[in-house]
Amino acid sequence: MKHFLYLLTFCAFICCKNTPTTDNVSEVQPSKLVSLFKASNSDYPNISVHRGGKGLVNYPENSLETLKYVNDSIVAVYEIDVAQTKDGQLVLLHDNSIDRTTTGSGKVNELTYNELKKFNLKDDYGNVTTFKIPLFSEVLNWSVKNNVIITVDIKKSVSHDVVIEAIRKAKAEDVSVIITYDVKEAKTAYQLAPELLISVPARNNDEFDRLLDAGIPTKNMLAFTGTRLSEASLYKTLHDNNIVCMLGTLGNLDKSAEARGDELYVQWKENGADIIATDRPFEAFKAINN
Repeated sequence: MKHFLYLLTFCAFICCKNTPTTDNVSEVQPSKLVSLFKASNSDYPNISVHRGGKGLVNYPENSLETLKYVNDSIVAVYEIDVAQTKDGQLVLLHDNSIDRTTTGSGKVNELTYNELKKFNLKDDYGNVTTFKIPLFSEVLNWSVKNNVIITVDIKKSVSHDVVIEAIRKAKAEDVSVIITYDVKEAKTAYQLAPELLISVPARNNDEFDRLLDAGIPTKNMLAFTGTRLSEASLYKTLHDNNIVCMLGTLGNLDKSAEARGDELYVQWKENGADIIATDRPFEAFKAINN
């Protein structure tokens, strides 16, 4: 009996030693956006500004000055594009080259950041401004300081982990959403940054099912339903899972609203689009929020 008690005490000691404690378990602290962007909520921005602002006279796309200009007038989410220079700097730029949007020429990944600083940004009408291509870190710092939400479109030449590292370095998790374009990319983004909200492609019920099969929690999803109007059943399925739906009106739908009336934005929202991603942010915001 004495030996049995010794053995029991020894086993209990070993079990306690091997049992993880809360101090040893590193739990991921989710971004505040994970709880904010829920279909059951209504206090998140309902406009997403494409490329930080397009078609604005004297205000170029993917410019920090344009973000500030639009943000002075409306409450919105800002979609930006992140590219990488020859010397590894992350900057805001949509195209592979700088020809269309700056006074310079060449591919961004073949130019250093110091070389990029020599050129000025142009607006969509060719007007040259005094603005420069901004560093991603500058935009992150401004977003954190002003509590402005950005959705980050990572260009194909840039690795997700580098961008996520920059977000974490700036402590910008609570204002940053990662954009993905297919299920594989969404799964990779979630594995790299399970704390972040992820914009996932959910253009139909089959695509949504594949996202679920990939093991991405619905709480981490912001559903981009594409640039065409979706079936009501898709919006219902996503809302039943408490997922916010974003409709891309940039392109044909924006043109329809411009031609037929901005009340179309209200109709699309009533049909299930919680957020309108648009090239006409002022008009869409006024229609929906007034």
